[in-house]
Amino acid sequence: MVRINLRPRLFLSANTSTMSSRSTTSTAAPLTPKPKPVHLPRLPVPELSKTLDKYIASLEPFLREDEKRGGMSYQSGLSLRKKWANEFETGIGKVLQDRLVALDRASPNNWLDDNFWLNKAYLEWRAPLLVNSNWWLAFFEDDMMPASALKGETNNNRAGTTFWQLRRAAWLVWRTLDFKDKLDTKELHPDTTRAGIWFRNSTSKLFNLGRIPELFCDTLSTLPESQTKDARSLLVMVHGWSYAVPVYYPPTSPDAPPVLILANGEAPVPIGTLSADDRDKWATNLDHLLELHPQNKKSHQAMLHSVMGLSLDHTTYSIPPPVPSRNPPPHSVHHRSPAQTSLDSHLHTIRATPLNLHNRFYDKAYTLIVDPSTRAGASGEHSFCDALVPSIVAEYSIVQGVEIEEFGEKNANHPQGVDTSEPMWERLDWVGDEFIKRESVAAHQRAVKILEDSDDSVLWFDDYGTDWIKAIGNHSPDAYIQMVLQLAWYKTRGEFTATYETVLTRMFKNGRTETLRTLTSDARDWVLSMVTPGVSNQARLKALQRAIQTHTRLTREAATGRGIDRHLMGLQLLLRPPNGESADLFEDELYSRSAKWKLSTSGLSAGHLFKGTGFGAAYDNGYGINYLAAPDMIKFGIESKFHNPATSTENLKAAIVETMLEMKLLCLETEAIASRDVTSHL
Repeated sequence: MVRINLRPRLFLSANTSTMSSRSTTSTAAPLTPKPKPVHLPRLPVPELSKTLDKYIASLEPFLREDEKRGGMSYQSGLSLRKKWANEFETGIGKVLQDRLVALDRASPNNWLDDNFWLNKAYLEWRAPLLVNSNWWLAFFEDDMMPASALKGETNNNRAGTTFWQLRRAAWLVWRTLDFKDKLDTKELHPDTTRAGIWFRNSTSKLFNLGRIPELFCDTLSTLPESQTKDARSLLVMVHGWSYAVPVYYPPTSPDAPPVLILANGEAPVPIGTLSADDRDKWATNLDHLLELHPQNKKSHQAMLHSVMGLSLDHTTYSIPPPVPSRNPPPHSVHHRSPAQTSLDSHLHTIRATPLNLHNRFYDKAYTLIVDPSTRAGASGEHSFCDALVPSIVAEYSIVQGVEIEEFGEKNANHPQGVDTSEPMWERLDWVGDEFIKRESVAAHQRAVKILEDSDDSVLWFDDYGTDWIKAIGNHSPDAYIQMVLQLAWYKTRGEFTATYETVLTRMFKNGRTETLRTLTSDARDWVLSMVTPGVSNQARLKALQRAIQTHTRLTREAATGRGIDRHLMGLQLLLRPPNGESADLFEDELYSRSAKWKLSTSGLSAGHLFKGTGFGAAYDNGYGINYLAAPDMIKFGIESKFHNPATSTENLKAAIVETMLEMKLLCLETEAIASRDVTSHL
């Protein structure tokens, strides 16, 4: 059993071993003036005319491509869209804008988050959360682990888990909850900065919450009372069984702060597998379970209210070698090196595999995962917050490795004054029937099909990173990487596509994200310059600089509430078709095509402590790409679908490497030419 205690002392134990901090004394600090409270501004409602102008500009690369491929001429297409935009601005668009402004005034936080975003971006989607919505994050190994642990040796085997697996799991949970407690007490990220307010508000949604399946549109659970046993417990999954393990001692009084602890042939009802299914299927099956027996409602509530999840896997997964074939598919994994196989195997373990998919509760906002070899990572349901937030929490949990000496017998005692009468764990049993048994088998088959179709890999590009891009290339790293993806896509497809990049709107109260439309006229011009023979490198570099400048400007506009996609969505949702309201702007085929994100991308952080990340492609003929841009390396996590002949993660990886090297050479050659020109004038 694992125990941790925070306040007044830190305390951790794994089975019979413990960790505690030493008490220290300090001199009281002098009184300082109380800082003025900081408040985040509201997300603005953008000006209608400016949104329409930007929207028309975003259509230009599509219109030029249509003309190039024999469609309507660019000028005719542009004139038509401008006509529809003008009619919209002076007609129904003005009515919709007024409605949106009125809605904003009536909303406690902002017009977007309070009314539209969660439902439209997440909760109305019926696809399974597995791969399609949940994010995954693979951690580096802990250097403090002994070599035998990393090999997954099963000495001291405990119910299918290993000794060091439990120790690393205990340590990661303790570090995570230590971080949570320091946020709750404002020891970290206090309300004295806008960044602190945004981060604490966002992080609070990672804990004690879960997504609830409903027909047509899901809901989110509400925060439980902090002193309930459910709210003080960790959801632990082992072999598909679910357990509630208290990680905070019961309060000694109603106002007392929580004290952190962590301390026969049956088969479980596979709730994890059922939660991986189509959302309407899972909603129907959950309703059946809740009506079947009152114990099921109790267990479901405990899982939703638990502080977070911990999945202890029973297998160390490795991608199996491909079966030899006379006609290997285009996505063949024959080329994988042992190092790449190890890397991707770890990534797949965290994403889920056919061997461990049952050992996750996919509705949970944040779950730590540790396998027998101590490989670890985190995964979570996406609607609660965006991936940057859990990545910061994860960094805190792994930046300090397991302190083995702290697991000694000398620290095995409970802290004084705490209630130790509460059971150390409770199995969260579910009562099933033949219907649920059949549904579980079918859900497992569907989940395996999703996983087997997921072409998921990580690319470590280590020739250069952000330091070189900034110092030598003299470019914005994020814009540079986005241009890499534009050219790599074109090389593999011979066409352009709408591209989504996530931009955080964290400077605003309850801010989430805005879309940055990476495909611009300048980005298109640069890509074409690179694939057109005879264009000089100086011309190509100038085109790249223009594309990066445009991208940087759009990033700034999106981050400051001046993007277009959220605004257009809000306007469209306020139309009243039963009253005869319509708009040619929204019925235009190009309106939907320009927002069909076959290339869905997001930059996270430097990722020094992460092997890779991932999320699913938005469309079967596209890619989901998350990248970690460090000073000397860039890691690309890429997901696509095996069944689609238009996509190949391996082909795109090769195109990215080729493009990165090509762009480096472009920058170096033009710099050398410029240097020679300067020398010749001296």
